[in-house]
Amino acid sequence: MTEKPYLVSGRNTLIHKIRKLDLLVVNGDDTPPILVTYKGIKRYEGKIPENKREAKMMDMELVDVTTGEIFGDEKTLIFIQTLNGKEYKIDYSKPDTSMFIKIHQDSIF
Repeated sequence: MTEKPYLVSGRNTLIHKIRKLDLLVVNGDDTPPILVTYKGIKRYEGKIPENKREAKMMDMELVDVTTGEIFGDEKTLIFIQTLNGKEYKIDYSKPDTSMFIKIHQDSIF
């Protein structure tokens, strides 16, 4: 079994941990997907891969937060820690506003 490029912490936190793979975070069918890179986070506008194998070919890890191995259901708030030392808050109740993706905590390094 290979190492996952992320850790799950608590009820709603993902920690990105491998630079060469981006995370494509999906939270149900009605919310926009998020792309997590080593530089930060942005809303993903491309085609969502059909499966994890297709995602790997795109140098991504498909992370569906609704699966039992992650959180088990859709979330309104998700926190994502990135490799650049920042923690972002993703507020799915505000997908079309500037409050959708915000820096929650900046690095203390």
